[in-house]
Amino acid sequence: MAGPHESAGSPSSPDDVDASATHIEQARREQLAERLAAVHERITAAGGADLLPVTKFHPARDLRLLAGLGVHTVGENREQEARSKHEELGGHPAIAMIGQIQTKKANSVARWASAVHTADSEKLIRALSRGTGLALERGDRSTELEVLIQFSADGDPHRGGAVAGDIQALADAISGAPHLTLRGLMTVPPLGWDAREVFARGRQLLESIADRIEGSPVYSAGMSGDLELAIAEGATVVRVGTDILGPRPSTLDT
Repeated sequence: MAGPHESAGSPSSPDDVDASATHIEQARREQLAERLAAVHERITAAGGADLLPVTKFHPARDLRLLAGLGVHTVGENREQEARSKHEELGGHPAIAMIGQIQTKKANSVARWASAVHTADSEKLIRALSRGTGLALERGDRSTELEVLIQFSADGDPHRGGAVAGDIQALADAISGAPHLTLRGLMTVPPLGWDAREVFARGRQLLESIADRIEGSPVYSAGMSGDLELAIAEGATVVRVGTDILGPRPSTLDT
C-alpha cells in the first residue's frame, strides 16, 4: 500500500527514465560486442575476411553503438533508410549500399554511400557516375565512389545482379566512367543453389576482371549462414546481419 506521501501510480522521475535508458543502451552495447566477437571468431577460424555488419531495419542508435565498438562501415539495403541514418549519424559509421538501386535514386546514393556493391547495368553505372560528379562538385563527398559489380547466378531481375556474360562489359564501363572506381564483385547464392559453386563462379569472374580493378580485388560474398563457404572460395568481405544485430524489428525506430 502506498504511504501518505506516495501514489501507487505516480510516474517515474526524469532521473529514473534516464537511468533506465542508459541501462538498456549499455546492455545492447554488451550484446553487440559479444555477437561481434563471436562472428569475428568464425571469420578467423575460416581463414579471415573483412566484416560488413548489415543494419537494415535496425535503428540508428545500433549503428552508433557499432561505431563505438570499432565498426567503420555498415551495409544498408534501402536508399531512404540509409540516407536518413547517414544524415542522423553524420557519416559515422560509413554506409555501403548493398541493395538494389533504382536509376532515379543514383544521385542520392552517390551523396552518402561509401561504396556500392550492386552495380548491375550500364545505365545504373552512368547514373552513379553523374551523381558522384555532382556530389563532388557540391562538396557532399570528397572521394570517388567505389563500386562492385553484382553477379547474379540465376539472372532473376527481382534480385538484381548481372549474369556472367555481362560482367566484362560492366567492368569496362565502370573502369572508364568518371568519378567511379572499380573495386571488385559481389554475389548472393539463389535459394536452393549450391552456395559453394556460386561462390567459386563469382571468384572466377572476379579474377577475369582483375586487370581493371584498382587496389586489391574485393570479393563480397557470404552471410550469416554461409560465410565459411564463401571465405573458402576467396571472399574478402562477408556481410552479416542477424548473427550480430539479432532479428530485424518489424518497424524502424531511429
